[in-house]
Amino acid sequence: MSEVKRVVLAYSGGLDTSVILKWLQEEYHCEVVTFTADLGQGEELEPARRKALQFGIKSEHIFIEDLREEFVRDFVFPMFRANTIYEGEYLLGTSIARPLIAKRLVEITNNVGADAISHGATGKGNDQVRFELGAYALKPGIRIIAPWREWNLLSREKLMAYAERHGIPVDMKHKQGGSPYSMDANLLHISFEGRHLEDPAAEAEESMWRWTVSPEAAPDTAEYLELQFEHGDLVAINGQVMRAHELLAELNRLGGKHGIGRLDLVENRYVGMKSRGCYETPGGTILLRAHRAIESITLDREVAHLKDDLMPRYASLIYNGYWWSPERHALQTLIDHTQASVNGWVRLKLYKGNVIVTGRDSKTDSLFDPTIATFEDDAGAYDQKDAGGFIKLNALRMRIAANLAKRRRP
Repeated sequence: MSEVKRVVLAYSGGLDTSVILKWLQEEYHCEVVTFTADLGQGEELEPARRKALQFGIKSEHIFIEDLREEFVRDFVFPMFRANTIYEGEYLLGTSIARPLIAKRLVEITNNVGADAISHGATGKGNDQVRFELGAYALKPGIRIIAPWREWNLLSREKLMAYAERHGIPVDMKHKQGGSPYSMDANLLHISFEGRHLEDPAAEAEESMWRWTVSPEAAPDTAEYLELQFEHGDLVAINGQVMRAHELLAELNRLGGKHGIGRLDLVENRYVGMKSRGCYETPGGTILLRAHRAIESITLDREVAHLKDDLMPRYASLIYNGYWWSPERHALQTLIDHTQASVNGWVRLKLYKGNVIVTGRDSKTDSLFDPTIATFEDDAGAYDQKDAGGFIKLNALRMRIAANLAKRRRP
């Protein structure tokens, strides 16, 4: 262990990573560099700096960075260009944050001349896979220290006892039993796991939800939005142009107000187990609905169907930690190519948990031709007689099979 002289730790300032910081100092006798990312989790991050200083971390080795814009612009938006959902429901709020954290861990490691990186992901979860696959992809020879796979502090009681022995500050929340849930938050979502939710038959308590009101408590009056897209990315809400992270934050506010974006899901983890989690993704739910609406008039039919075919594979790559893989890059190139024509606006109605499309248009790229689609006289734009031959040709194989089956009957 002594060969590790300096390690970069993904540090939240909470109980787990504070214990890890001290454990690294004791077990590896190394210098620790802390990295704390602001991804829009809505928490004060300066306490992490104060705690790191209490552990003797040099001020120049405490990195607290605002990554909100990069997170939404370079990770969330590219993912939503593919209309990405995992297992039909999950909008990948936790998964998509991990590649960016891995990227910065590696960059800081290079900048400070560290020998290794470390994280607080448990040996049961997906995040250990996502952090480490990303790190190996970006720095193949990097050393990774995963304390949850090495130490014997495998319960909350053992962590608390370790913290008490080493004078690690424990806030009142942990002393009183802590939150009944394990939570992860960023600008795209907030997730809840553990304790009460470990019984998949138990309904989530209303008091658990943080970002959204219940649909029953949402306003009785609908609210209309107009979202503007350029090359598949959201650029404005109701005519107001904003930065990427500001746009998502505003959609979160509006969606939460109207009870949009709650999800109770049992998902299949990469490590082999089923896991129940509850998620709030109000802005992402609105964005996905609007993006599909603008694509409906700007994408060629077969291109749209090809995207839908590829989306589950793309979603699995993100969920399983392969953001930095060559196959994800290849898929992204194809997806981004399809988005050149995805320009225009979508009008939405938000009402009691629902996102309802009420209109869409693209002045430059719409493939919707009213002279062809009309039920009125189309002046010869479409010859309906052509459909007869098309139908007979496509029915030929089924007619042959039916005749064969008829001949085989006794």
